[in-house]
Amino acid sequence: MMTKDEQTQIEAAAFRGLIAHLQERKDVQNIDLMNLAGFCRNCLSKWYLQGAKDLKVDLDYDQACETVYGMSYADWKANHQTKATTEQIETFEKTKPIHAKISGHN
Repeated sequence: MMTKDEQTQIEAAAFRGLIAHLQERKDVQNIDLMNLAGFCRNCLSKWYLQGAKDLKVDLDYDQACETVYGMSYADWKANHQTKATTEQIETFEKTKPIHAKISGHN
């Protein structure tokens, strides 16, 4: 049986793996993640920020984004974000019901 501490450590390792993978896959656009899975790097940043707030850790959204993106959000957008196509935007609008629910942000 795993302890609560072990569970937390395993969950943290899984999160770090996901973040590392997304930082490697700069070719994968947030809108594609949202359209397919209902969450993106921004959602992860908001969940990370909420976790910090829950623990009363001083962290702002820009810092949370930097943790997830591996750079500032502005740098990521300037260097890796492409303009969304009409089809991507239409799919985004149709898939809104499956988009992540984030405390304080929906």
